[in-house]
Amino acid sequence: MDAKSAVELMESSSEVHFSGFHMDGFEQRKASIEQPTTSETDMYKQPFVIGVAGGAASGKTTVCDMIIQQLHDQRVVLVNQDSFYNNLTEEELTRVQDYNFDHPDAFDTKQLLRVMDKLKHGEAVDIPKYDFKSYKSDDVLRRVNPSDVIILEGILVFHDPRVRELMNMKIFVDTDADVRLARRIRRDTTEKGRDIGAVLDQYSKFVKPAFDDFILPTKKYADIIIPRGGDNHVAIDLIVQHIRTKLGQHDLCKIYPNLYVIQSTFQIRGMHTLIRDAKTTKHDFIFYSDRLIRLVVEHGLGHLPFTEKQVITPTGSVYTGVDFCKRLCGVSVIRSGESMENALRACCKGIKIGKILIHREGDNGQQLIYEKLPNDISDRHVLLLDPILGTGNSAVQAISLLIKKGVPESNIIFLNLISAPKGVHVVCKSFPRIKIVTSEIEIGLNEDFRVIPGMGEFGDRYFGTDDDDEQVVVSSQ
Repeated sequence: MDAKSAVELMESSSEVHFSGFHMDGFEQRKASIEQPTTSETDMYKQPFVIGVAGGAASGKTTVCDMIIQQLHDQRVVLVNQDSFYNNLTEEELTRVQDYNFDHPDAFDTKQLLRVMDKLKHGEAVDIPKYDFKSYKSDDVLRRVNPSDVIILEGILVFHDPRVRELMNMKIFVDTDADVRLARRIRRDTTEKGRDIGAVLDQYSKFVKPAFDDFILPTKKYADIIIPRGGDNHVAIDLIVQHIRTKLGQHDLCKIYPNLYVIQSTFQIRGMHTLIRDAKTTKHDFIFYSDRLIRLVVEHGLGHLPFTEKQVITPTGSVYTGVDFCKRLCGVSVIRSGESMENALRACCKGIKIGKILIHREGDNGQQLIYEKLPNDISDRHVLLLDPILGTGNSAVQAISLLIKKGVPESNIIFLNLISAPKGVHVVCKSFPRIKIVTSEIEIGLNEDFRVIPGMGEFGDRYFGTDDDDEQVVVSSQ
């Protein structure tokens, strides 16, 4: 590939598109693209699910309304747990004053889970409206369409672990008990037509004990605790800012906070275009692969711990900066992972690099056949090197070996150029405390478990070998 063709490819990558295909003209070309067979290829756009819990009249609805108002340019829907109260039987209606509406059993959690599952899968749902005067659901249903953000609000939305697992962010609205009681009296007497004596009796008999027994204990599951509810504008602003950041990320980053995809630029897209092109020469493939690998390595190093350090500049001034992490090593998964070693050495002078060799055969049969690691690896942060994350099986074996050698899971950073959704799911679910740094998320895997659109056999293209005459040269440092 000559210089002119390389430049033309770089310029052609400037269209707006996702990993693996251009949006413009996709319909005309999709027939010629190898179609993956795994479920990841049909992944719907994952909504960002926010759970908002807290005591009755704590200001949950106000917080939700403020979030929705600030996210005016996004599609946001609100789902209230109150809509899923169980209908009272005739017997329960005769002694409604003895019914505890603040108990977990008062809600139809199975129906709530069905509704949330449909919304997360991009399906519209019909949600009932609960009538607190008849204590039954109205016949009139509210149609809720799938959206970018789903806010699930209710006193006990954190109580059931199945519901908690649906959430990307959990907010607990913390308000003083006397404020909540005053608000409850005003709300129940005006909106629900109840007598003030009955409200106070219900509060002392059910509401307060239920808060202490069921609601307050779920506070520990919250990612964010908002004191003073809707009056805390600073907290709301920070939450909305975080949501906007998450909405701009790949869907998998919303699910796994330990997954980091480096920000795409036209240069990065251009380099991906070149190394994915089957016609690219070995020389160009190595050159642009090395550039991308260097970016991934630099980004990965940015996730290492640091300490503050002050130095004196040549002008005699004090500069406050940071000191690099000293206890560090790399581990490459032979053979493709060795292509990332030079970039790591260029960034970290004199770094120790270990080796792991895993025999791969299809989707199964992964077998560790060689490892040579630094003796003190358990005391180091480890950068695990493998340019392609496919099924995730080999990665799981490599990470398991490192943990067996005493490396804390949180000390492992897995670096790769491209990642298939299946591999991300497998690794992140198995090791939620490691970090994965990649430059692009792929469409999925084909029936042969190869990443698509992918870039072929990375090791063969980088080292210029074929499967038939492959020779593995093992060296340790």
